[in-house]
Amino acid sequence: MSDAIRAFARHILQSEFENLPAAARGAVQSFALDTLAVGVAGRSAPHADAICNAAAAGGAAEEAAVWGRALRLPAAAAAFVNAYQAHASEFDCIHEAAVVHPVSATLPPLLAFAEREGPVSGRALALALALAVDVAAGLGEAARGGLRFFRPANASLFGAVAGLGKLARLSEAQLLDGFGLALAQVAGTMQAHEEGKPTLAFQMACAARAALLAVDLARAGFPGPHAVLEGRFGYFPLFEPQRELQPVLESLGRRWRIAEVSHKPWPSGRATHAGIAGLLQLRSAHGISPEQVQRAEICVPPLVMQLVGRPARADMTPNYARLCLPWCGAVALLRGQVGLADFETGTLNDAAALKLAQRIALRESGSDPEALAPQRIALHLNSGAVHTLNIAAAPGGPAAPLAQAAQLHKLHACFQHGAANSAQARAEAGALAQRVEALGEIRDCRELIAPLHAGGAK
Repeated sequence: MSDAIRAFARHILQSEFENLPAAARGAVQSFALDTLAVGVAGRSAPHADAICNAAAAGGAAEEAAVWGRALRLPAAAAAFVNAYQAHASEFDCIHEAAVVHPVSATLPPLLAFAEREGPVSGRALALALALAVDVAAGLGEAARGGLRFFRPANASLFGAVAGLGKLARLSEAQLLDGFGLALAQVAGTMQAHEEGKPTLAFQMACAARAALLAVDLARAGFPGPHAVLEGRFGYFPLFEPQRELQPVLESLGRRWRIAEVSHKPWPSGRATHAGIAGLLQLRSAHGISPEQVQRAEICVPPLVMQLVGRPARADMTPNYARLCLPWCGAVALLRGQVGLADFETGTLNDAAALKLAQRIALRESGSDPEALAPQRIALHLNSGAVHTLNIAAAPGGPAAPLAQAAQLHKLHACFQHGAANSAQARAEAGALAQRVEALGEIRDCRELIAPLHAGGAK
């Protein structure tokens, strides 16, 4: 039986850097820089030290850098830590139609492989990342049901194998083996999301590490099943039984999904972003202070209610709060912004923010099971006035891209958050931006690592 994974394999094997249109090349640079930045910020995320210490205990080979730390680990261990850090703050980019974070668990193993095996050119890395995103987001886009398993990690595992397979120059048979070995390791549950646990980022870390193992074994001749996506016990029957693959397969090579990815302006679940944007706009347009707010209602699609409809409470963990729209909305109304510091343990005890969050209610509307927008905000004031606003799409996406100045502000904020030395963090952020901008001319991607590995780390 033919399996859809063969169409993905052909796309990977036949694609060259020259096939990437200008928009895709620019998006690779933009989202590589964004992911490296949030990975450095994740150095300070809860439990990141425990993750790093556990990974470091597994071997002494200094093959690849851990972002934001003066530390090198075996490639698989470095990919594991870096992917955890890249997702831990919920600041990583997302393909909204796929409901997949397609870079935070794919770029770490690609760079770790490039460090271990190098030299790998910037063009080779760019193509590998674009292919990784095509597969990860393509699998997510083909899914038509609600989330039961943690799709960002599961789809990214296959995406990482795609990109690594291109860098490793695997044959078609080896690439199919690699995908089969990814299937053998696929896992991940939405229970971590339900409980607001850092296990979500751990699952991304596991996907990054598993992809390297799958490709290393495939190169060594270890076989994997080839009916990976549609076989009786393949990925879709087991994990995403409602799917429509054909439109995705027909678009390969014509649509490069890296150009459809969205930046996150705020370090919280993407499902919170339209609501945050609406509250900030109303606050600014009408000069509203938190004391004037009697209550707020946000009408959201079913998926948003599932992902971020939880109540704010006094015992919130940072991971829980990042996925709580009432908390994120209260912070936006109080402070006029939502930043990394708003999810630190001490900040979560802010009585004024908690009190305001309890006056923000979500109402479910719409029927699209995969939609994150539109969202409708109604802000009721003590005076009796009601201000409403419809947000068709959250900022940062292809329809409303994040301005370059805002991207650079995010880059520097991430480096400052993950660093001990502010001046050095500014210099490292600037150096990284310059090197990523010249990605197409870089002959050895190990040049990208120096600004991530210097002495400014905490």
